[in-house]
Amino acid sequence: MSFFEVHDPAFASFVLFNAPLKKLAGGFDWTEGPVWFGDAGCLLFSDIPGNRIMRWDEATGASVWRQPSNFANGATRDREGRLVTCEHGARRVTRTELDGAITVIADSHLGKPLNSPNDVIVAPDGAIWFTDPHYGIMTDYEGFRAEQELPCNVYRVDPATGALAAVVTDFACPNGLVLSPDAKRLYISDTGRMHGDDPTHIRMFEVGDDLATLRGGEVFHVIDPGAADGMRCDEDGNLWSSAADGVHCIAPDGRLLGRILAPEIVSNLCFGGRNRSRLFITGTTSLYAVNLRRRGAQRP
Repeated sequence: MSFFEVHDPAFASFVLFNAPLKKLAGGFDWTEGPVWFGDAGCLLFSDIPGNRIMRWDEATGASVWRQPSNFANGATRDREGRLVTCEHGARRVTRTELDGAITVIADSHLGKPLNSPNDVIVAPDGAIWFTDPHYGIMTDYEGFRAEQELPCNVYRVDPATGALAAVVTDFACPNGLVLSPDAKRLYISDTGRMHGDDPTHIRMFEVGDDLATLRGGEVFHVIDPGAADGMRCDEDGNLWSSAADGVHCIAPDGRLLGRILAPEIVSNLCFGGRNRSRLFITGTTSLYAVNLRRRGAQRP
């Protein structure tokens, strides 16, 4: 049985039909935040309810890398190769320095604590962009239940001054975000407040030449089934998004090209491995991977 579902002939050239979707590790509660460390040949990913960051490599499999992790969620690497992490429990974004020290990048806005930073990217100019929905303070399962004091915004941390600015303020609950390979587009998913008729879609913004201002914000694509959570781009600008049934591949014009079907709800993904052509997938209780004919966008 094939794990691939082709919706556009182009997708057939993206996948290897003899490459299996492999389960690499399991037994977690809710996996998230995969980030590839090519220089170390390993993947870090979060087990949010388990309050830990896991490490996986081909030789030794999965092991605990950091526990407690402040209920870490999304993560990325900056231009110096340092880990940047969203922490639900401490309601902040941090950077792990090369010597292991922790630097707080952002934990408040306008004198009020952030909600629960969810996903994060680093732009080519070194600016840190992150989403701040309230999922981590709704219950004690993925953080600590607390009062929401700020709207669910998307923020940018200025690389020169460290100043924090709310750059997108009209989402119900912004979640995943990713830049196109040329950094001219910013995709942000809205996964809603988990009640009512909130929209669940991916919006696309045009990024200004200053890499700080945004224009547009129209709906780019609606994931079905489920909603977009984590997203990544390949080197040609195709968007790969998590979904309830696996991973969906979306062309730059918004067309669904195909799907990678997974046995669990997918939360996030990242490209890694040799030549960035292996797609690592965090799916509910497990970590999966599949080799593709696509390479992930090289960043930063």
